Amino acid sequence: MEKDYDPTPTKISAEAIAALKQYQFPGNVRELENILERAFALCEDGIIYAHDLSLSPTSKAVETQAPVINEPQTNPAATDNSPEDVDSLESYLEDIEKNVIVEALEATRWNKTAAAKKLGITFRALRYRLKKLDLE
Repeated sequence: MEKDYDPTPTKISAEAIAALKQYQFPGNVRELENILERAFALCEDGIIYAHDLSLSPTSKAVETQAPVINEPQTNPAATDNSPEDVDSLESYLEDIEKNVIVEALEATRWNKTAAAKKLGITFRALRYRLKKLDLE
């Protein structure tokens, strides 16, 4: 008898979210995606903690600091997805990706070519992501 595989959605701890907020991301959105995919593979009990993120030592260590909760948002489209608000890792990543893309588009006055360059992706990749995220 075949059994359907239905994994429990992975959650992200408050300390991990705080670490991600303070990390400078010298790369682009792909770096964030890779960090979270690696953390997903390393996490235990379905919860990603700051140590699972394996952020470089140049990033500010957050483990000794209290997490920032309900900080004011500069982008009204951005949401503070604390672990209780996160439905799944995939939806959390989509929210982050959507916010980063919108910020790049706003910074370039919705010039898609310039926004793609700013994000470090091709114009074609940006068009694909805009369609995928319903931003077009």
